[in-house]
Amino acid sequence: MASLSPDDEQGILVQEPNSFVRSLTLNRPEQLNALSNDMVSRLIELVLFYQQDAKINLVILKGEGRAFCAGGDVAALARLLFEGNWRTAIEINGKLYKLMHLVATNKKPQVAILDGIVMGAGAAISIHGRFRVATKNSIFAMPETALGCFPDMGSSHFLSRLPGSLGEYLALTGARLDGADMLACGLATHFVASDKLALLEEALVLKMASPNISSYDLADNISAIIKEYSQQPNLSERSALNRMDTINKCFSKRTAEEIFTALENEATNSKTDDPWFSSTIHKLNRAAPASLKIALRSVRQGRTEGVVECLVREHRISSIGLRVEAHTDFKEGCRALLLDKDGNPKWEPRRLELVDDEMIDKFFTPFDENDELKELQVPTISKL
Repeated sequence: MASLSPDDEQGILVQEPNSFVRSLTLNRPEQLNALSNDMVSRLIELVLFYQQDAKINLVILKGEGRAFCAGGDVAALARLLFEGNWRTAIEINGKLYKLMHLVATNKKPQVAILDGIVMGAGAAISIHGRFRVATKNSIFAMPETALGCFPDMGSSHFLSRLPGSLGEYLALTGARLDGADMLACGLATHFVASDKLALLEEALVLKMASPNISSYDLADNISAIIKEYSQQPNLSERSALNRMDTINKCFSKRTAEEIFTALENEATNSKTDDPWFSSTIHKLNRAAPASLKIALRSVRQGRTEGVVECLVREHRISSIGLRVEAHTDFKEGCRALLLDKDGNPKWEPRRLELVDDEMIDKFFTPFDENDELKELQVPTISKL
């Protein structure tokens, strides 16, 4: 493809194969394409520019190396927190939320090629777009609760719309899905063999290179092109989707404590020594107790909200989580997993039963006009 811009210095390769298609490659492979502040700034600039260019029919988004995008630059936020610069961390995080808002409300079709790791903000920036192409290399997860955080960037919108209680299961445990799982549950719109991706991109570039395609027909045309290269993969024997009866039975419980109890009861009553139960309970036990309750409420509240409402609310929760004077779990998770790497975070509170409703309510309560923290500023809040 021709016309490569110098944006690689900002972690993004911009390709302009013709006047109608743009291809953006996240290019920090050693950091699994985690979104740095510079990358976020450039992506905001590009998305806004493409929105205003009537000629552009399609934006392709992909990642260099073995990851599409592993999320936001958590390491950079951690450094700011340990330097005492939590206000700067909140500002940078807010910019990432603004990018997600732009992607979620953008009328230009986006095709995300998810040929690798898709986690956290990397999941959000793709799933908020129109088309998500999974492959056999796709690995999806929202692992935030193990870091003392919660699935954010609007993820309560798409997690809450997954079948049954799968969203609660993924949000609380950080469990992984593969490409076949992603397609089956709706996180991906298509599944394409990795060795066919180059052909798919060539077809998209060629067939979308027309000034005569109506904006009303763009999505249908793109979907038809991708469908030509798509396949229907089989679920693996270990797929979580084969356990939906158990997931629905346990993760539909009203509280996090009841979810624990239901899992333990199911494990006891199981006729086989199923390692899935011990693995799932272990994932919950390693998570920050407050994060479990925040994540559970967030996903369930997301079912009645539009994507923009979810973004505004999650920005509020994450801002409180970054203000270390109010809540220390995220900073502690960064210490235990990223800095000291002792794998032994000291959560506060340490036990689930010590996390009361009043504590969780504070994360969901809109900021007072006199509060130093501010709500996410977006043009409108609509039921998208």
